[in-house]
Amino acid sequence: MISLRNLFVSLAVLSGTASYSQSHLPDASTIASKMYPGWNLGNTMEANNGGQVFTNNIGLAGETQWQSTKTTQEVINYVKEQGFKSVRIPCNWVCGHISNAADYTIDTNWINRVKEVVDYCINDGLYVLLNDHYDGGWVETSFTDTSNATIENNCAVMKSIWTQIANAFKDYDEHLLFGGLNEPNCDNQDKTDALVRYEQAFIDAVRATGGNNATRTLVVQGPSTDIDNTNKYYTSLPTDPADGRLMVEVHFYSPWQFSGLEEDADWGKMWFFWGAANHVSGGTWSTRNSTSNYEESFVKSQFQKMKAQFVDKGIPVILGEYGCQWRNVGNSSAQKKHDASVKLFHKTVNHYAIENGLIPFVWDINVQNQNGTKGIMSVINRGAKSIYCTPAMEGITEGVNAASKWGGPTSGIVKIPFEQRAASGNALIYNLSGQRVHSDTKGVVIVAGKKYVQK
Repeated sequence: MISLRNLFVSLAVLSGTASYSQSHLPDASTIASKMYPGWNLGNTMEANNGGQVFTNNIGLAGETQWQSTKTTQEVINYVKEQGFKSVRIPCNWVCGHISNAADYTIDTNWINRVKEVVDYCINDGLYVLLNDHYDGGWVETSFTDTSNATIENNCAVMKSIWTQIANAFKDYDEHLLFGGLNEPNCDNQDKTDALVRYEQAFIDAVRATGGNNATRTLVVQGPSTDIDNTNKYYTSLPTDPADGRLMVEVHFYSPWQFSGLEEDADWGKMWFFWGAANHVSGGTWSTRNSTSNYEESFVKSQFQKMKAQFVDKGIPVILGEYGCQWRNVGNSSAQKKHDASVKLFHKTVNHYAIENGLIPFVWDINVQNQNGTKGIMSVINRGAKSIYCTPAMEGITEGVNAASKWGGPTSGIVKIPFEQRAASGNALIYNLSGQRVHSDTKGVVIVAGKKYVQK
């Protein structure tokens, strides 16, 4: 808890009223610094039925279709024990879980199961980011058609789906965040403008349900959740009546030759070794070294773009997915260099994400097979409740510890003398309960809709 004893008199802006309601959830900046590091419950609640949207032909069985472990409280307990503070739950709603396609009704049994998984996390004091994942691509691959008719139709579906989700979870506190999409396929300004309209529909739907959803933190996704596309095209965010309750999401799998490429392509080879200290010299192994312009300094520079564009303006950024393939390269000495590369990648991402105000969520799919040089992105063995990829887990822990400070936005407090407050000397003064108090009351007071600390 921050001591006020030696602080300068400070200012923080409330969201719209001179009095404070206990039903108002903390803003995005307040919770952001408590959320890292994060972990993805990957290939689980988003497993689908082969892309058949607006059907109910996968049901509860979807949870174990892409991986073998049903999520339990014990699994989440183990995740927390590793030091994770947040869980991102990728989730399908349209693709295999619609009981009535005519009005887009989400299957009640599916909603209840998702709530059980969310509750496991909340029981452990973890933050949860619950999204509408790829979901058969009904929106995320629709950007080849940006006609007004298509956008309006999709916005109507978006509002229907998110109204149901929001109502089901409206009583949850600030530990639950909603993410409107996953990786919207946008690579130009026209598509990004359409994306903003979809995200506006998401925000409007959630806010309209009231209760805690009126001030819940919502997460909007940049185009393709790609840092460069987001930096270039995502210059105007959707509007939100709840001040300071938005976060922006991007993902990071760069360089792809190291992070995700599973076989050599005509445009480049798989890279096994990342970071100057881990390069292998001589022979064919040297062709598996990452180029230096895609290593530590590249990670730092990419994250600095998000800091300048959003974080420095008070908007936290979610690094919703990152990771790299852990491969079996078939040679003991080369394997050591590869393992060190995987560790360094995870360490570097966490280190620079935290220092630049990005909340990192590692991608984890719970498959215990390295598939030779193809590799796998699995960190935790959920069934055995053990670490599967030790290099990745060690890298995450070391990266969090290496970060010298949280670089994200704070609560918005700035040093402004109480005497220079915006209101005149005759303005009424309130405490946090909305009660009028004397002008010399010490501590946190509210004047003209703004909060001050008076010594």
